Parts: sequence; C-alpha cells; structure tokens
Amino acid sequence: MSLVNFTNLDFDQIKTSIKDYLRSNSNFTDYDFEGSNLSVIIDILAYNTYIASYNANMVSNEVFIDSATLRENVVSLAKNIGYDPKSRRASKANISFFVEVTNPKVKIVTLKSGTVCSNSSYTFSTIEDITVPVVNNIASFSNIDVYEGTYVNTNFTVSSLNQNQRFILENRGIDTRTLKVSVRDNITSTVVNRFTSPENVLNVDSSSKIFFIQEIEDERYEIIFGDGIFGKKLEENNYIQISYLISNGSLGNGLSSFSFSGILVDGNGASLTSTQSGTVSLITVNSSSSGGSEIESINSIRNFAPRAYSSQNRAVTASDYETIVPQIYPETESISAFGGEEMSPPQYGKVFIVIKPFNGSFLSNSSKDYIKTELKKYSVAGIIPEILDLKYLNIELEVDAYYNSNTSLGVNQLVSKVLSNIEKYADSVELNKYGARFKYSKFQKIVDDSDVSITSNITRIQMRRDLRPALNQFSQYEICFKNKFHVKNSGGYNIKTSGFTVSGISNTVYFSDLPNANKKTGTIFLFYLDADEHPVIVQRSIGTIDYDNGEILLNPIKILSSEKFDDGTPIIQISASPESNDVLGLQDLYLRIDINNTSINAIPDNIESGSDTSGSNYIVSSSYSNGILVRK
Repeated sequence: MSLVNFTNLDFDQIKTSIKDYLRSNSNFTDYDFEGSNLSVIIDILAYNTYIASYNANMVSNEVFIDSATLRENVVSLAKNIGYDPKSRRASKANISFFVEVTNPKVKIVTLKSGTVCSNSSYTFSTIEDITVPVVNNIASFSNIDVYEGTYVNTNFTVSSLNQNQRFILENRGIDTRTLKVSVRDNITSTVVNRFTSPENVLNVDSSSKIFFIQEIEDERYEIIFGDGIFGKKLEENNYIQISYLISNGSLGNGLSSFSFSGILVDGNGASLTSTQSGTVSLITVNSSSSGGSEIESINSIRNFAPRAYSSQNRAVTASDYETIVPQIYPETESISAFGGEEMSPPQYGKVFIVIKPFNGSFLSNSSKDYIKTELKKYSVAGIIPEILDLKYLNIELEVDAYYNSNTSLGVNQLVSKVLSNIEKYADSVELNKYGARFKYSKFQKIVDDSDVSITSNITRIQMRRDLRPALNQFSQYEICFKNKFHVKNSGGYNIKTSGFTVSGISNTVYFSDLPNANKKTGTIFLFYLDADEHPVIVQRSIGTIDYDNGEILLNPIKILSSEKFDDGTPIIQISASPESNDVLGLQDLYLRIDINNTSINAIPDNIESGSDTSGSNYIVSSSYSNGILVRK
C-alpha cells in the first residue's frame, strides 16, 4: 500500500494513516502499535508531518493577497500591482498668534520648522519655515497649519563601498505626506537639490530629481532613488537629508488648547525669545485638530489594492471613483459614488460622489474643490463629478426585552447591558459605511445575547430624515428615504413630523400623508392639533409621496420656524415605518442608529420564570409602532 492520501492534516488522522501503511506490510499485520515503543516513533513522524503540512499551508496562504495574514506580505503583494498603502496620518489644527517685537531693527520674524505648540500630551509642528513682516511692532502668524507629531531629520551619505546600501527610515508612525528629501553633492556643499516623489513615471527622465518610497517590514519605510534611466542616479559621497513627522495618528484628534513652544528668529537668525526682543501672544485655535488616522489596515489593503489595479489610474466607472478619491483625500472614512443615470430624473454625463470624512459629517467647500481639481487628472472627457453633502438616514428603535426575573440581576443592569451592545453595533464597521444594511434578525440576536436572563425581544423600527428648511422664504423640498414606506393606514397619517410654523397660519403645524387608491402614491397635507389632540387639516395637497420609492416632494412652502434643532440649526424631523425591517443605506444616504431616540423597556417574562405558567397575565408587546400622529 502506498501513501497516496495527502488530504489528512489532523494529527490523529496522520497517525492512523501511518499505522495503516505499516499494517499493509506482512511483518506488522498483527503488531500492537499502542503497546510498543514503535508508538513513540509513529507519534514523532505524525507530529513532524503535521508541522510540515501546517507550514506548507501557511506559506501557500501568504502567496495570495486574499489569504495572507502577515502585513509585510500583504504590502509586498499590493506593491506588485502598483498599490501603495496609506501611511499613518497626522492630525492637523489651524492656529493664529502674534509676536510683539520690541526691537525696532527687526523687520521680519521667522517661525522655524519643527515644534510650534503643545498641550499636556501631544506636540504640534510645522514642516516649513514661515516668515512674516513686522508691522507696527507686530508680527502676525495667521491661519497656520500645525501637525501633531515630532519633526525628525535623518541623514545618509552615499557610499560605493556598501554594495547593498539601503536608505531606511527606522521610525514607525511616519506620515509620508510630510516627507521632504534633499540631496547635496557632499556634506560640506551648500547647494541643496530638492527631490520629489512623482505621481507616475510618464514624464520622468534620467535627470529627474525624484525618489520613491515603499513600506517594508515593521511598518518602516525605505527611500529609493533613480537609476539613471528613471530618475537621477546618486553619486559617490552625495549627502542625503530627509525630514518627516512621526505622528500618533488618531490620538491627536479633537485638541483645541495649546501653548507656544516654537522657535522664532529675526532676519539675522537671532532668536527673539532668547534676546527678549519679542513677546508671543496666546494661541487662538481656529479649528481643532482633526484628520489623524492610523496606518492603512491589512483588510483595507486587501479591499482597495485589487480595485486600484483594476481602475488603472483612470476614473470611468463609479467604482473607479470610489477607489481613487480615498487616495487623493486620505481623510475619507467612507465613500459612495453612483452614475447620474441612477438618479430620478436621470442626469447623464455626471457621477455623484458622497464622502463621509473621519472627523465631522460634511466636507468644506475648499475640500470639495480640491477633490474635484485632483479628479481631473483621472476623469475622462465628458464626465462631470459632483460632490454631494452627507445625508443621514436615522434608525430609531423601540426595544421590549422580555427577561426571566429568576436569573436577572436587576432591570437597570439589564437595560444597561442591552444599550451597551446596541451602541457597539451602532459603532461597528458593518453600519458605518455607505451601502450599509441594518440587519433586523442580527440586531434581535444582539439584544437576546446581551444577558442570559433575556428570553426574547420585540423591536419596532422607525426610519427618520431631518429636513433643514430655508426659513422665511418659499422653497421646494425633496426628502428621499430610498426605502419603501409601510402603508399601515389607508386613511393616512403614515408619515410623522415634528412641529413647525408656516406663513399665514398661527398654529404649530405638521404634515402627513393620504394614500391614493393604489397605495403606491399619495398626497401630503398640512394640519394642526386642537385642544383635544385631534387633527385639523388646514391645507390639502401641499405635496406628493411615493411609497414604493420612499420619496416625499413638497410644493413651494414658506417655513418660518421649527420646534427641533440640530446644533442650533432648525430642523423638521420626518419619520416613517419601513416596509422591510432590513433598512438599506442607498446611494447618498449614510445609515445611522440614533441612540438618543432609542428606547429600551424591560418586561418580566412570567411564563419563563414560572410565576404565571398559564400565561393568563402575560404582557403582550405590539410589533407595530404607536398610533400617535406627530413627533414630540
């Protein structure tokens, strides 16, 4: 019998295969393997085979980007298809301060690159010298961008004696965007040549002063210079100066209080602080630190590297834009891109892009302009990119959790555990992205698994959009949910809103819906509540509703004020029950569980606890939302 079965990788299976092979030999037909010393040798052979097969399996896994687990292997495989993983990103803040110059001979003041300010835990630096004039004894440094991290300088000397010389930056946590490389003929030369990193090699020749950077093991980086064909080749004794920022990534976000710790010099290079020629004011923080992020994860590299390769640095399809934008705007947390042909009505020749930044909800106009300018390098003629503002589709939850009082530690602790698990699910990557889906069955399991005493739960779902009205002017509004509405009442009032006031009506009003006979479309009407909380319709047909597509269109209406606010901005909350409890975040809608509008009610399960085995007094929870007409 030959050993032909190589599928058994388990230790016991390998051991059994060896015994079966030996028994096929007539000398071992009736041999007692378990009771002899040969059993030890068989164990050693099986163990050796098991280790060899495991190593072979792991080695084969590391060859493919989808199965590789070691970061350096994933990075190397991504490099083979032209993808450079993003480095750690330093958080950026914008500050202003001024220097009162007491020496009348000082005409300019220079803020040296390096440390500028700090708080108790983190240091912020500039990567360039900044020079300003002195006007009326004041040198004003306005709107200075400072980056969290320590500014570091590293030097190398080119030597032909070292045949395998490599230019490796030994520090981890480098923000490669802040990397600056210059080369001098030798260490004593005063002529400095600045080298840059090219976006591509199409316009690179043998004299181009360029360098390339690549990630190597242990999240370090190596600088590679030209070879005389692609880029200028370095010569003997060339002196290389490299400066960069070592950052703490996302830990530096959200800081808004700093003290000055920089170096100021006059036009002659003399320190102002050491000569008592200048007094620095308190620092004004124009914008808190934001944008810091960690080095690109292995999962992200696996996801984007093949997509970047397929796009070939050109933006044609929507998925190409989803791949390219995070490369030119690293602060992108999530992105959705879709063609104008998917809009209603279609807008051909356009691609719509919605970006969720890591910090905040909206992109500034300058960021939008920057992205659109950079996209011109990749876009094909005839396609116009449009960047839309982020829109939230909020999910509100009403959870009735049944519990066995015999095993519960208390209602408050039970509710706290359920809320904690809901918050973890709300913050998970499964929801915090475009194209996310709220999975109803999975959510119910999360609630059930929160505590051993929970026996079941009834969860009701509402989806909500917030309308930001243009006050004191006639405006038309379109509110899209992109999820089918559930028409539970043919008599109307399937849509609920918070209160607001309109021109010509003194009462606080609300709007709701009245379905047509087909229950696919309907009309929107305006009403208020009388003293007995009964609805009084004041204006019919102020808009239309499409139940199947989840769209509400309001005719021009002049809204004066609203009862609800979001960070000081007036809003009108609009909610409805979805036809399916699996809610989708489609196109430009970003799915979010609204914890503040989520309620958890603990109900004793008397049947399970044995106090009411007949179920005569069982508390029944409705699977449908309450029947109130408005949002309070």
